[in-house]
Amino acid sequence: MKKAKLSVLALTAMSALGLAACGNQNNSSAPKNEVNMSEPTNLLTLDQSKLVDQVSDVTLNNSNQGLLVMTKDSKVVPGVAKSYHVSKDGKTYTFNLRHSKWSNGTAVTAKDFVYGFQRSVNPKTAAAYQYLFDNVHNAGAVSKGKMPVSSLGVKAEGDYKFVVNLDKPQTYFKYVATMPPTYPQSQAEVNKYGQGYATNSDKQLYNGAFQVKGWNGTNDNWQLVKNPYYWDKNNTKLSKMNFSVAKDSQTALDQYQSGKLDEMQLSGKSQVSSFKGNSEYHARKEAGTFYLEMNQKKVPALKNVNVRKALSLAINRNELTNNVLGNGSVPAKGFVASDMAKYQGKDFTDDGYVSSAVQNNLKEAKQLFAKGMKQVGQDKLTLSILSDDTSDSKTMTEFLQSELQKLPGLTINDVNVPAKVATSRTEKGDFDVTVGAWIADFPDPVSFMSLMTTNNGYNHGGWSNSQYDSLMQKATTADANNYGKRWNDMVKAQKVMLNDQAVVPLYQLVSPQVLKNRVQGVNYYPSGGNYDFRYVHTNN
Repeated sequence: MKKAKLSVLALTAMSALGLAACGNQNNSSAPKNEVNMSEPTNLLTLDQSKLVDQVSDVTLNNSNQGLLVMTKDSKVVPGVAKSYHVSKDGKTYTFNLRHSKWSNGTAVTAKDFVYGFQRSVNPKTAAAYQYLFDNVHNAGAVSKGKMPVSSLGVKAEGDYKFVVNLDKPQTYFKYVATMPPTYPQSQAEVNKYGQGYATNSDKQLYNGAFQVKGWNGTNDNWQLVKNPYYWDKNNTKLSKMNFSVAKDSQTALDQYQSGKLDEMQLSGKSQVSSFKGNSEYHARKEAGTFYLEMNQKKVPALKNVNVRKALSLAINRNELTNNVLGNGSVPAKGFVASDMAKYQGKDFTDDGYVSSAVQNNLKEAKQLFAKGMKQVGQDKLTLSILSDDTSDSKTMTEFLQSELQKLPGLTINDVNVPAKVATSRTEKGDFDVTVGAWIADFPDPVSFMSLMTTNNGYNHGGWSNSQYDSLMQKATTADANNYGKRWNDMVKAQKVMLNDQAVVPLYQLVSPQVLKNRVQGVNYYPSGGNYDFRYVHTNN
């Protein structure tokens, strides 16, 4: 695992905006079977291979469709593939495709999936999600330009059978098969537009429930319009979804209260508290964890486990989530996000829970810090916390500074710089402590756990543990085809990393949303594209 959809340093918006308490309003200016939605940022691309942002992911998740479709409770259901079979050794996936069409009326065939896979792995495409195909036969050599794309382990057996050959079993490949980089792509369409492919809504074909309309590549407004060629069109009730970018949360709130918007993301404690208890309020818990990375390569004292544990124990996460963030986010229970993956009815975070890694105990923190400092031969330590320079991030780092400086002998400097600079410095290892975040692309613990293996590109702090590496290696090789054993490997691995305080988990992201009661049938899931609008309908 090399890259997740959102490895971000910016914090959720927390601006304190005053507003009057809101009643249960169902007013809307949208016609029947239409809804007006807001997005926090612009749509960046409609290219299945090149998306890197959440807005594009949600848009493609509803305008196009892959072999399988994610649903709630970490389950997958048939998409373009009406059925599929996995070989006994777990290395061959055979997908039987339904007879579906593109939005221009032409057939979607197995060759479109072959081309889609090949284009996402082709180094010329420079796909951010190329890593998803790592286990596909010859993907490594193809992605490095050492073998032609035709050697990738995918093939079409006729028009409606698509076969994927893996180098080793991958139980979570079913989730990978729901993601945009694995969607079918029309080679004719790509060739027709070249570099302009998918740069606006008219230069793309759609095989999902909706077509994208009205997006010129840079504008703040676009629509999802019902696709008359979608194979399950009879169950698509909405005729149109109108999207607009809400760059100011107060403006969005005014539009929501006046009925111009049917949905918006709340910002800050004031907005959230005014809607709590209202039937329109929804706390969308994401499969995302915010945490601190400690640079063991740069700061010798951070190699000491007692120092690392002291930093974690000094932080009051309840205070952070309730009074600093105030957006509904909850204290982290571990590195892997909760309510994302379960086995035999047990959540991964419960199975892999290490209470001392996420608790607040200032007395113990002071004792461990003094012990650790003695072990490293220092009586004082100065650390800088790196994050972006938004007002929200500054509030966050100021809180962390006040908490950590309760440890005698520790001085904390906040370093708030533009997000791109913060990201660049983090990737280069130019930090003492940095605020990081990870949001899973699919509901499997490996989406998080692989990050902390030795020399992983996202293990910015340089933490290394041979037992952890061995367990993760076992989970992805010897036990890869046995879900129970694989689960236990990763549970043990999380306990190893938390007992060694590889990172300091802070909180799990919750996105507070308000949605008019007239809008029904929204399916939400914590990872991947988050929202499925196929079955949305209005009750007015």
